[in-house]
Amino acid sequence: MSAAGTTAPTAPAGREWFGLAVLMLPVLLVSMDFSVLYLAMPTIVNALDPTATQQLWILDIYGFMIAGLLITMGNIGDRIGRGRILLAGAAVFGGASILAAFAPGAGALIAARALMGVGGATLMPASLALIANMFPRSRDRARAIGIWTSAFAGGAAIGPVLGGVLLHHYWWGVVFLINVPVLAVLFAVGPFVLPEYRSASSDPFDIVGVALSLLGILPAVYAIKEFATSGVARGPVVAGLFGSAMLVLFLWHESRATAPLLNLRLFRNPTFSACVAVALVGMMAEGGIAYLSNTYLQSVLGYDVLAAALAGLPMAVTVATFSIFADRVARLTGPRLALAGSVTLAGISNIGFLALGTASPLWIFMVLSAVAGIGYGVVFSLVTDIVVGSAPPEQSGAASAISETSFELGTALGLALLGSLATAVFLSDDDGHGFTESL
Repeated sequence: MSAAGTTAPTAPAGREWFGLAVLMLPVLLVSMDFSVLYLAMPTIVNALDPTATQQLWILDIYGFMIAGLLITMGNIGDRIGRGRILLAGAAVFGGASILAAFAPGAGALIAARALMGVGGATLMPASLALIANMFPRSRDRARAIGIWTSAFAGGAAIGPVLGGVLLHHYWWGVVFLINVPVLAVLFAVGPFVLPEYRSASSDPFDIVGVALSLLGILPAVYAIKEFATSGVARGPVVAGLFGSAMLVLFLWHESRATAPLLNLRLFRNPTFSACVAVALVGMMAEGGIAYLSNTYLQSVLGYDVLAAALAGLPMAVTVATFSIFADRVARLTGPRLALAGSVTLAGISNIGFLALGTASPLWIFMVLSAVAGIGYGVVFSLVTDIVVGSAPPEQSGAASAISETSFELGTALGLALLGSLATAVFLSDDDGHGFTESL
């Protein structure tokens, strides 16, 4: 990889698009590992005999670490080089995958999953920031980010299905080992096709900001997820209050730091701020509906995990497809109309989900899923492109991390808030309706 300053040279078009294909590999893996354990958990429980608490940590620690470290890793990538941190994160992710596959006990598996989260937190902002640098023209960047978003959506859909196929033939560790050969391709090809970019800044690293962000985000995300699954309890309340206090302190520190971890000046751009807010709210809706849909299919309709994953494919397919074509939609209608229309489409579909009953045909659910996916695909691709494009090139890693953090926090909030709302609707409905009955 060749180093570059804040002004990125224009690479040949063929090399750019081949580099994009290479960048899709870690994105697919990070996304898959959010969902691949859905089918593997029963086998892991039989093999490692984890406690109920350990089972939750096996599932959740990966996402917690990614959410907590995205901003930090995006900032580090801007400083030391986005290609360099991408390969370093891939090494951590691959090594942790091997440790997870051969974990002798539940504690070791939790530690390995946490380490995978550290690696994943470097891969997401680094890959997105590299796209911003490799495709300086807005039209090319929008198309590339659409493909990036499509890969992430595809990975989430592939995870449970691929996990089910592999578990039919092999032991549970194979769901982690599949990461290794894919990352080997990244190591073999990446240094030759991915250019290096980093900021020329020599300011000291904001260690205090890193500590405060971790002390704020990790407890806050933990509390939100606990509220969704276990209700209000003393532990999550204390964690939530502590995390909120640390986040306030973090923002106060960042507003006064000479070289802040989170550049709050980015939020002075109203377009940047609006798109971050749309990403947060959009993922709240999508994350909550996805959780309710999965529970509805399994707990109400009685489908197993693999069948539920297959029934959820229409949304994944339309999200992946319309993420790629989001820039074309925006060019035809204008970005504002494209965003407004896609948000409206997703919202109408979400209302339709809440009307589903226990006797509703499956095809209605699948049609609603597909239509919602069209809206979400356009929204997520456009807001990601606008957020990354609104930041200076030397801060594209930090901007990418902000975008991804808003998605992570939105998902967690969606699980808590939409889940609570659905529960309230069900409790007020004597007859009970299938979708709200899922909680």
